[in-house]
Amino acid sequence: MVLYRRNRLPGGTYFFTVTLAERGSDRLVRHIGLLREAFRVARRERPFRIDAIVILPDHLHTVWTLPPDDADYPGRWRRIKANFSRRVAAVDPTVPKNRRGEYRLWQRRYWEHTIRNDTDLAHHIDYVHFNPVKHGLVERVRDWRFSSFQRYVRAGLLPADWAGTAGQGEHDPS
Repeated sequence: MVLYRRNRLPGGTYFFTVTLAERGSDRLVRHIGLLREAFRVARRERPFRIDAIVILPDHLHTVWTLPPDDADYPGRWRRIKANFSRRVAAVDPTVPKNRRGEYRLWQRRYWEHTIRNDTDLAHHIDYVHFNPVKHGLVERVRDWRFSSFQRYVRAGLLPADWAGTAGQGEHDPS
């Protein structure tokens, strides 16, 4: 068995990829309101800043910054996943369960990367925002509704036409 150790840095900034167990599902966007509420509950209980986020049909990417004295992102993910799973199961009886009767909506593990510096942060935020184009869900970054990209445009951090149009010499940050 492989021993996987996560890097825990109080006040750290992290990039995450979190995926549904059923690849090809659309539950994250179909139940976007329930997912947003699961994030709100977790942030009320254990604050953290969402620096960037994109929700795709079967997975999400996000960049978080934790409070200076806190490194417990696994606890936050447990809370978000459990809350969303319960809420979805209440409206969708097809949510699968394991042998112990637990909802099997999410993959057990997730990808985490500790952000090292400002360049690394910028690269991962670009990756988050460009991901819907990469997956062929939209032609332009601005056309995907479930992303922090619009917040960046409103704040004047990125232009609305950032990354251009798919297939026309766009800027692919990945």
